[in-house]
Amino acid sequence: MASQNLNVGTTANDSTGDGLRTAFINVRKMFAEIYGITYSSDTQDISGQAFGVSLGQIADQAANTVIVRDANSEGDLSAKAVASTEILIGDGTGFTAASLSGDVTMDNAGAVTIANDAVEHSMLEARYTAKATSTSTGNQNIDASTATTFLLTGNVATATLTIQNMKLGQVIDIVLSGTLSSAAITLADDFTTSTIRRIGSTELDQSGKNVITLTCIDDTDSAALLHYTINTFQTDTQP
Repeated sequence: MASQNLNVGTTANDSTGDGLRTAFINVRKMFAEIYGITYSSDTQDISGQAFGVSLGQIADQAANTVIVRDANSEGDLSAKAVASTEILIGDGTGFTAASLSGDVTMDNAGAVTIANDAVEHSMLEARYTAKATSTSTGNQNIDASTATTFLLTGNVATATLTIQNMKLGQVIDIVLSGTLSSAAITLADDFTTSTIRRIGSTELDQSGKNVITLTCIDDTDSAALLHYTINTFQTDTQP
């Protein structure tokens, strides 16, 4: 509804303006619209409605805009244009409408794509980049979510090494560089049901240093499969 005119006449009491009833009916109509009430009759009770501005009462804006306070202080709202694939980014002084770029892009359906060769070593989680060292003796947990290389430098002795949190395709190295003269090692894991297979015929050499390389072939909890090899190692620059 357009605003209603209240005719107050030319001068006071000149009888040229609206009568009180007509004037207040126009006032009622405008208040009803402000409060979001559908005006149906001049005797309608329009009390009790909480004040609120409906979306339909907001002035039309250009296509593909959002209403924001585009400043770092209080003030009027404004319409911010947002083009296809753009998002609003707060920059401390308002908002910037921009598309993701560089290593990551996003289409207008919200699907994000990481660019080829954009993931660097430092961005990978610890299971692929970190090293853990233990000087403990006896049973130990080898948590594959925390490291990719495990250095066991203590007197391992009789020990069960429990492999935990392995993921499909993950490879870890367990380096046994401590005292192994009395070592008797058993491998276990935290899967509900699993099979651990040794590849090749080489076994633990108690007289030297050994490395166990373990690969997760299947991480299904009820049918996990782990393969490992064990070999001695020494400093040698000629294969």
